[in-house]
Amino acid sequence: MALLVTEAIVLHAFDYLESSRIVRLVTSDGGMRSALAKGARKSRRRFGSGLDLFAQGTAHLHTRPGRDLDTLSAFEDVITRTALAEDLERFTGAETIAEIVLAFGREGADVELFDAVAHALDTLSIRSGAAAREATLAGVWQIVASLGFTPAMDACAECDSALASDEPALFVHSAGGILCARCAALSSGGRRLPAAARATIAGWMQGASLGSNDPRQPRPRLNAEAVLAESREPRAEAVLDDAVLAAHQRLLREFLGYHLHDGRSLRAFDMWERAGWSAA
Repeated sequence: MALLVTEAIVLHAFDYLESSRIVRLVTSDGGMRSALAKGARKSRRRFGSGLDLFAQGTAHLHTRPGRDLDTLSAFEDVITRTALAEDLERFTGAETIAEIVLAFGREGADVELFDAVAHALDTLSIRSGAAAREATLAGVWQIVASLGFTPAMDACAECDSALASDEPALFVHSAGGILCARCAALSSGGRRLPAAARATIAGWMQGASLGSNDPRQPRPRLNAEAVLAESREPRAEAVLDDAVLAAHQRLLREFLGYHLHDGRSLRAFDMWERAGWSAA
């Protein structure tokens, strides 16, 4: 039985038999993993709070070829992200992020996906109200990009001709992004995107800083200490109002449905989209 020691984030957990738990993890060195934590409910000495939802730490996974379920023997150096449970919209956003990663993540080392998930949850931990919704949107678009489904936002997805940064464009899911005026005239569907929406989505995928007037400004990398400090006073700023955020949610749902979805219902996403919280 091979030992894999890797950074991991708990995306789903449920009780198994009388004393154990089964967890679903996204890892930096092993991609998506399912693991059995024997005795986790009977004694918290080996796992502590490490098996709580959205916790991040170093997982010790014992693997066997051909088996879908690993054995988790330890989970150390844990970041708990308890702030995600302190706000309903924040928690629902985190559930949405986890659901999408569980549905579309892959096995095998994927540091880019792991980093995108960690950044999304860290940023969401220090946001509230409409800013939490914006952080969820940004996080999911970064995850989409890490999975290799980055939509074209600066040039036509069909003919590759560049579009001016202040030019609205037709976004067509089947084409994989925006279309120039000539190619859009040949398309039977799509959604018209203002120039600002194009820039916002492109900025989100590049890790833009939330709350900035420049959606392409890189977001600083967060660390555990910064998240723990800032989560005590979550930020409430948001660049986008409720109507614009709702439009972005619709576009994201359509894009996921066309490119990534396998027919299963995304229940957490549906709840997050339909909740209709007002900005705090």
